[in-house]
Amino acid sequence: MDNNKNLFSSEVSQINERYKRREKIQEAALYHPLSPYVFMVLQELDRALYRWVHRANIMPVADKKVLEIGCGTGSNLLRLIGMGFSPESMTANELSHERAAEARNRLPEVVKVIPGDAMDLNLPQEAFDVVLQSTVFTSILDDSFKKALANKIWSFVKPGGGVLWYDFIYNNPRNPDVKGIGASEIQRLFPNSDIKTWRITLAPPVGRQVTRSFQKLYHVFNAFPFLRTHLLCWIEK
Repeated sequence: MDNNKNLFSSEVSQINERYKRREKIQEAALYHPLSPYVFMVLQELDRALYRWVHRANIMPVADKKVLEIGCGTGSNLLRLIGMGFSPESMTANELSHERAAEARNRLPEVVKVIPGDAMDLNLPQEAFDVVLQSTVFTSILDDSFKKALANKIWSFVKPGGGVLWYDFIYNNPRNPDVKGIGASEIQRLFPNSDIKTWRITLAPPVGRQVTRSFQKLYHVFNAFPFLRTHLLCWIEK
């Protein structure tokens, strides 16, 4: 157990370093929400979340308790609030204290924001209808830590609830700090679950190029499934 704890502590430190390196590179500017490509990605994500709500049969959403692991600066929770989820029923966790502080400034005061390692969260078991993770697991390179975190967040999910997963499936040869996760690995991480999957998000190199000339070319190229790089999954308990 102590060996695992030491290993996980090392991985958590490395994850922090990976995020810091990412924030320093010039490419970070490519993720601004007003860039043409990102704008189209977020529109597509909104539509996918609308389909998720109805396919997962979780209406009404206002009474659902939500936990986000790795909330960043709070954008995902703000999106869910805009869809009708109640901020009073939300809890946000973020490893980086700087990003957690920014999330605290952006989110409604009633949202509980907890900085620090998700493995240290002391929350009630089976208390949440939705546990959200967005591009967290692809920044974890240690398989045993990945599995331990999956088990941890699964313990927070109510029976009949689920994990809402959004992450990419391909490795990035220019970024050794991330590792893609496909559908078969998601199933291994959550073996006792029913998984609904939507493949979305036009590949960034393609999307950035085509939206420079005409924004709606995003839809043309995104019509080809092999050019979509992310999975939105509802992993139901």
